Amino acid sequence: MVDTRRATWSVLSFGLEMWEQAETHDKVNGFEMKTQSGLDYCHLPSLERCHSSLQRPDTLPSHGQCKSPVRPSLNLSFTITEIVHRSRPFPQSKLPTYTDPNSLLNIDCRVCGDMSTGFHYGVHACEGCKGFFHRTLRLKLAYDPCDLNCRIQKNNRNKCQYCRFQKCLLVGMSHDAIRFGRMPQVEREKLLAEFMDVDSRIPQSADLRALARQLCLSYHRLFPVTKSKARSILSGKTNGNPLFVIHDMNSLMAGQHFIKCRNLPVLEPPEPAGELALSIFRRIQFRSAETVQDVTEFAKSIPGFTELDMNDQVTLLKYGVIEVMMTMMAPLMNKDGTLLASGQIFMTREFLKTLRRPFCEMMEPKFDFAVKFNTLELDDIDMALFLAVIILSGDRPGLVNVKPIEDLQETVLQSLELQLKTFHPDCPQLFTVNNRMAYT
Repeated sequence: MVDTRRATWSVLSFGLEMWEQAETHDKVNGFEMKTQSGLDYCHLPSLERCHSSLQRPDTLPSHGQCKSPVRPSLNLSFTITEIVHRSRPFPQSKLPTYTDPNSLLNIDCRVCGDMSTGFHYGVHACEGCKGFFHRTLRLKLAYDPCDLNCRIQKNNRNKCQYCRFQKCLLVGMSHDAIRFGRMPQVEREKLLAEFMDVDSRIPQSADLRALARQLCLSYHRLFPVTKSKARSILSGKTNGNPLFVIHDMNSLMAGQHFIKCRNLPVLEPPEPAGELALSIFRRIQFRSAETVQDVTEFAKSIPGFTELDMNDQVTLLKYGVIEVMMTMMAPLMNKDGTLLASGQIFMTREFLKTLRRPFCEMMEPKFDFAVKFNTLELDDIDMALFLAVIILSGDRPGLVNVKPIEDLQETVLQSLELQLKTFHPDCPQLFTVNNRMAYT
């Protein structure tokens, strides 16, 4: 990803970032999340300083020019420290523990991963997938073929009916195996024995599963466009408004209103074409600072993170925020372009190539990374754990107390390994690949 021992912050001072969800062409520097270009890390309570500094016309060259923008002097350690202190509080919850073995039998649906309600059509399934399979058979429905091999999850299971039905068949659902109701005692004892066997080999497996779910909840709560949502949008499996495609300067002007920020004052009337870039610059910078805050909140949701030395918390975020955003940006991209503005805009790859330097040069490597990363086909739980592993890197320069950081990361790694072995049993090498990507 990035060399954490190099000063990457100079790259962030450009101001126009093309980040994961809400940006246009400036953040071209970061991978799939907000790229690392225009991060003016103004702390959120004082964003008006950012606003005033952006009014200078010399800070933004016109389209096609290569004049270097004025780079503000930023004390990043100070600003991230303020974000850590001032970001909205997240209740620190201890990792749940399970003393009742019967709690292990809260079995997930074999089709979508939701909580199963019993043994339906030969497998453990939720009410939604049971009803879907029942309707498909009873009405003899035929779905439009899909060759995308969509990953079926709780939050996107209604997007592709063809792949959902294929998943039902793949996991063994069959009308011949129909059986509704509660789990028979014999089968219950068998499953309980299997779970206890896992726990004997991995004593904290129940706690590790709880950790995975907790981080996934934070991932969904804090980031508007998750990996599964991005894949659904890019594959056309959503029922919402069609994507607004930006492919030239005219469409860029028409789509600027999609770039919204929580802390930006009420938008002015449409601006002249000559000031379009300045307007987008301003919105992107505000969105950048907001995303840093969101990553900070995600880090604070990791059990034990807020108990680390405060200086170490700042250091981990200072070096990790860019890598996290780069990783988050990959699912937003395909070979033709990238999603922006919380999934409302699709900016074409060809248009990105026409933008002024260095942004046009920064983006191509991000597409290359995205292609490789997306082949892993991680789901949202995998992504949440992977992001936590990146944040908890004990090799960041300047850390005060490395041991507790490494202990936290080891716990998250164990949770990730258990998750991958449980839900990706056909890809035993996946954990090794994830490990390499997290440390490169």
